[in-house]
Amino acid sequence: MYKDGKIWIANTDEGKEEYLLPRMANRHGLIAGATGTGKTVTLKVLAEAFSDMGVPVFMADVKGDIAGMMCPGIDSENMQERIERFGLAEAGFEYKGYPVTFWDIYGENGIQLRTTISEIGPLLMSRILDLNDLQRDILSIVYRIADDNGLLLIDTKDLKAMLAYVNSHAKEYELHYGRISSASIGAITRAVVALELSGGDVFFGEPALNISDWIATGADGRGMINILDSESLISNGRLYSTFLLWLLSELFEKLPEVGDLDKPKMIFFFDEAHLLFDGASKALLDKIEQVVKLIRSKGVGVYFCTQNPRDVPDGVLAQLGNKIQHALRAYTPADQKAVRAAADSFRTNPEFDTVETLLALGTGEAILSFLGPDGIPGIVQKCKILPPQSRMSAITEEERRRSINSSLLYNKYAVGHDPDSAYEFLERVGLEEQAKAEEAAREREAAKAAQKAEREAAKAAEKAEKEAAKAAQKAEKEAAKAAEKEAKQREKEKEKAEQAKRKAAQTVGSSVAGTVGREVGKTVGSSFGKFGKTLGGNLGASLGRGVFSTIFKK
Repeated sequence: MYKDGKIWIANTDEGKEEYLLPRMANRHGLIAGATGTGKTVTLKVLAEAFSDMGVPVFMADVKGDIAGMMCPGIDSENMQERIERFGLAEAGFEYKGYPVTFWDIYGENGIQLRTTISEIGPLLMSRILDLNDLQRDILSIVYRIADDNGLLLIDTKDLKAMLAYVNSHAKEYELHYGRISSASIGAITRAVVALELSGGDVFFGEPALNISDWIATGADGRGMINILDSESLISNGRLYSTFLLWLLSELFEKLPEVGDLDKPKMIFFFDEAHLLFDGASKALLDKIEQVVKLIRSKGVGVYFCTQNPRDVPDGVLAQLGNKIQHALRAYTPADQKAVRAAADSFRTNPEFDTVETLLALGTGEAILSFLGPDGIPGIVQKCKILPPQSRMSAITEEERRRSINSSLLYNKYAVGHDPDSAYEFLERVGLEEQAKAEEAAREREAAKAAQKAEREAAKAAEKAEKEAAKAAQKAEKEAAKAAEKEAKQREKEKEKAEQAKRKAAQTVGSSVAGTVGREVGKTVGSSFGKFGKTLGGNLGASLGRGVFSTIFKK
C-alpha cells in the first residue's frame, strides 16, 4: 500500500509499520518462501503500491490468480479482520482494481507478444534450443554472417534458411569465420524444428515488442501492470526464463542511464526464478549477473521470487538489497542447512532467533529487511504482510477478453506480419544460384556436345582419310595390276604376232623350200626315170622344208 510517499508492506507484531523506500526500490529484492506461505499476496501488495506511485510493473502470472488485480477486492470476514488489525481503514484502504495489460507469447490469453531471432541474440537463443558450447559457437557464427550480409533473422524459418545457406557455403566462410561443422548445423536445425513443434516458434515474428510500450501509466496516472500469462508457458521452463531474461536485457540496452531516482522507472518481478538459473551456462550466468548489477542505474528494479534463496546464485543474491522471506521448511539436513544460510543473510535481531522464526512462520507472515535511506540493510523484522486491495482470485474469460480488446496496444500487436527477411532473400539467392547452376549445366552440356561433335568430326575425318588412303592404295594396286596386265597382254600379243610372223614365214619358206627342193629332186631323180623324178621331187621338197624350218625356228 502506498502511504506517505513510501511503500507500506507489513506490520510487526508490535504494530510497527515496515516500509520500502521508493529511492531504494531499484536496488532489487528477493521474495522467497515455501509453497503456500503467501508469496503471491506479497507480490500483489508490492505491485499495487508501485502502480499507485506511478511506476509501471511487469509480472508473470503462473497460476492465473495475478490477473485478478484488474478487479477490486471482495470484502469478507477475513478481510475485515485484517483491515482492522492493520488499521487500514484509517490509512485510506479501499478495494480497487488496477490498470493491467495482458500479454501472452501464444496469443491466447493476452496480446500476442513477439520478438525476433536477431533481437534475442545467439546466447539466449542457444539456451532456448538447449545447445552445447560448440553448437552455441556455431550459432554465433551464423548470426555474425547474417549481420555481415545485412540479413534480418525474424522468425524460425529465417534461421533455418540461414543455417542451410551457411552449411552449403561452409568452405567459403571457413577462412574468415573458422570451420563450420555440418553435424553441428544439423543438430541446431533439429533443435529449431523441435522448438517449432512445441509451439515456441510463435514467440518469434513481427511486430516485435517495443519495450517502451511497457513504461506507461494508465489514464489515472497509475503505473501500468503488464501481466504475462504463463500457465502454459511455464511448462516450457527454458523458453519462459529466456524470455524474461530477454526482457531484462532489452530494458538494459534501451533505457538511458539515470542514476538514483526518487522512484524507479519500472519494476520487474521474476516469478519461479529458479528456472532462470537451472542448467544455465557460465556465459549466461555471467550475463545475468552483469545485467542485474548494471540495470539499477537505468532505474529498473528486479525482484526475484522463488521458494528458496539458494535457487539464486551468490553473485546475483549479493545484489538484492530488499528481502522478504516467508516460511521455509526443513525436512532434511540439506533443508536445515538452507534455512540457516537464509537466516544468516539477514542482520541479526536480538529479540528473536531468526532460524527458529523462519521455521515457525505462518501463512502471510515473513521476516524482512529493507535498505535504509543510507543504503544500509535494516535489522531483520518479523512481520505480517498487508492484504491486497485488488481481487485475490482469478478472473473470468469474459473479463479477460474485454480487457484485452480494450487495450490501446491490442491493434498494434494483435496481427503479425512476415517482412522480407533472410528466408525471402536466400530463396531469391537460391533461385538465382539455381538459374546460374542450370545455365552452367547447359553450358557444360553444350561444351560436352561441342567436344563430342569435334571428336566425332575428327574421327570422321580420320576415317575418311584412312578410307581415301585405302582407296588410293587400292586404286594404285588396281592400276599397277592393270598396267601389269596390259604389259603382259602387249607382250603376249607381241609374242603372238611374232609367232604368226614366224608361222607365215615358215609356211612361205616351207612352200618355197618344197618347191625348190622338189625341182632339185626332180632334176636329180630324172636320171632314175619317172619314178626317180617323182621320188626325188618329194624328197627334195621335204629336205627343203626341213632346212628352212631350221633356219626360221626360234
